Amino acid sequence: MDLAVIWFIAIAVLWIGYFVLEGFDFGVGILLPFLGRNNTDRRVMINAIGPVWDGNEVWVLTAGGAMFAAFPAWYASLFSGFYLPLLLVLLALIARGVAFEYRGKVDDERWRARWDRAIFWGSALPALLWGVAFANIVRGVAMDADHIVTASLFDLLNPYALLGGLTTLSLFTLHGAMFLSLKTGGEVRLLARRAVPAIALVAVPSAAGFLLWTQVSYGATWTLPLVAVAAATLVASVALSLRGREGWSFAATAVTIATATVVLFGSLFPNVLPSTTNPLYSLTVENASSADYTLTVMTWVAVVFLPLVLGYQSWSYWVFRKRVTREHIDPTPAYTAPPSNT
Repeated sequence: MDLAVIWFIAIAVLWIGYFVLEGFDFGVGILLPFLGRNNTDRRVMINAIGPVWDGNEVWVLTAGGAMFAAFPAWYASLFSGFYLPLLLVLLALIARGVAFEYRGKVDDERWRARWDRAIFWGSALPALLWGVAFANIVRGVAMDADHIVTASLFDLLNPYALLGGLTTLSLFTLHGAMFLSLKTGGEVRLLARRAVPAIALVAVPSAAGFLLWTQVSYGATWTLPLVAVAAATLVASVALSLRGREGWSFAATAVTIATATVVLFGSLFPNVLPSTTNPLYSLTVENASSADYTLTVMTWVAVVFLPLVLGYQSWSYWVFRKRVTREHIDPTPAYTAPPSNT
């Protein structure tokens, strides 16, 4: 196995880490207006992901950086051809991050409602668009001999990609509900558990349809068992949640997201961006990769720093492992206006 293939696998692992960890962040943000019936409950939900959400975003930054360094041609074609969707994802992530920071700065309901809407859309939009983007990457896009993507925005909104978007949106929402039932207590925990069957009515059929479509049209022989694993763990997660096994149900949705991502990358290999114009114009692991020297340097950097990142994130999850309840919420506003001099 050469270094280019190793780095293709490494990038797949980084995206798995991002979707599993940031997936429940997105889910909590999507559920905020539905499960947070008052400001205290919404603060419980936000505090549940407060210590970890920004650390989870390290994975997408690392994945993007690794794609740029290991496969510059892939990065260039992808980010130029998917410019508008990826710009929307970036703006949504910025709005969500700002909302987390500013929501509690003013003690005013209308102020908080605006930032709550920013958290919702900043979570729902990336959850939808990542599925649309990755479905198009697997399906392939119109691309010429110079690896310039000629597909328009409307070409990207094909039925397969829209089903992929619905799948990631519903899966991440279900993952978020599992996380809230595991990480919170009181009313939010009960509401999250009650929401699971309703979310599953969308998540299970959309994920099953999308994975079957992927397997039949683009899959390899070895990805077929993974499709079965993803479907089985998804159904098991709902059943476990109904029986109150919150830890296991959350782990099951994590396995579903991880195996589904492996199916996508496995269906893509050995291409990294197929061309629907002419298969000869496709970007592959071999023709899109950097030189061996670059990949060798990257490998040593990853060997040194990856354990540090994993150790830090594991430590932060361990420190903030306890449930968040209403009793942990400070009743005083985070910001109090200074007294007037008059």
